[in-house]
Amino acid sequence: MPGIVTFRFYEELNQFLSKKYRKKEFEFSYMGRPSVKDAIESLGVPHTEVDMILVNGNPVDFSYRLKNNDRVAVYPVFESLDISGLQYLRKQALRNPRFVLDVHLGKLVRYLRLAGFDCFYDKSLSDAEIIRISLDEKRIILTRDKGILKNGKVSHGMFVQADDPREQFTEVTKRLQLNHLFKPFSRCTVCNEPIVKVDKDTLLDQLEPLTKKHYTVFYQCTGCKRIYWEGSHFTRMMQFISDYFGSL
Repeated sequence: MPGIVTFRFYEELNQFLSKKYRKKEFEFSYMGRPSVKDAIESLGVPHTEVDMILVNGNPVDFSYRLKNNDRVAVYPVFESLDISGLQYLRKQALRNPRFVLDVHLGKLVRYLRLAGFDCFYDKSLSDAEIIRISLDEKRIILTRDKGILKNGKVSHGMFVQADDPREQFTEVTKRLQLNHLFKPFSRCTVCNEPIVKVDKDTLLDQLEPLTKKHYTVFYQCTGCKRIYWEGSHFTRMMQFISDYFGSL
């Protein structure tokens, strides 16, 4: 049976819609009895970006079957707004966030690791492998591929809009409210393992003469053994974080 419902998408969900549908009510025609999830994704919005759906003013889950003349309001993920009295569509937000990133976000990985976040990244990963890692290790998928997020198995994921890596970092950390979780110089930017403070004397035979002369505070990766020190790179990183999110 054919039917028509009225949709309205809010806030950043509009970025996934065709321009003619953005920030306004519009009619959606369907055949049969599609679920509201199928209708939402057919319009281009990944289900992982949605946290609440109201049909005729009442909260529903993704399995709700559309009925003729329904009015459907679709809201984005609420990371900083308490809507506990209503019905979340995702499982509880991951508040000790870890990430798995797709091949398009290799430079973003470095910024997130610099800020202390656990990021799994391998440019050879297939979409299926990214989804498996996300589920097995409870990692949030960060991607530039909407198709990954439309997979029904995915529960936590975010589509990254920005092209520039610094803007991507800002987008992710602001959207997911991560600034209070920053732990600069706590994770290796190369292999993702934790780094620890080490005595300079134990590294003397591995340091260049000028590094040995001018710096006193050193860290070493517990995985690949890469050495870090609080030089100009550290200062630039701390200034970048401070500029965007205030002093830590």
